[in-house]
Amino acid sequence: MTTAAAQGCGAPEVTATLPAGVDLSTQAVIQGVVTGSSGTAYARLLDSTGEFTGEVVVNDEGIFRFFAAPGSWTVRVIAGGGRTKDTSVQANLGEVAQLQVTL
Repeated sequence: MTTAAAQGCGAPEVTATLPAGVDLSTQAVIQGVVTGSSGTAYARLLDSTGEFTGEVVVNDEGIFRFFAAPGSWTVRVIAGGGRTKDTSVQANLGEVAQLQVTL
């Protein structure tokens, strides 16, 4: 597995547990696991109007994570073969919103 840190971007590796030092009292976190995908998949964060906000590569275990402002969001998972799935989620300050996305 290639980690973000190994690629030189300095981002922590995404795992099922939050990185040390994340203060949930000041953060709203959206994270999830993608199943049913082979190959590279992407998780895209869209705001309440459908506008693109950010995108991450889903790791080899199918995990993705966003740090977002509190509010209503859509996570769009994009996988090979043109498969996509949108999931609505509410991000709340001090909480981790957990998603399970099956393609």
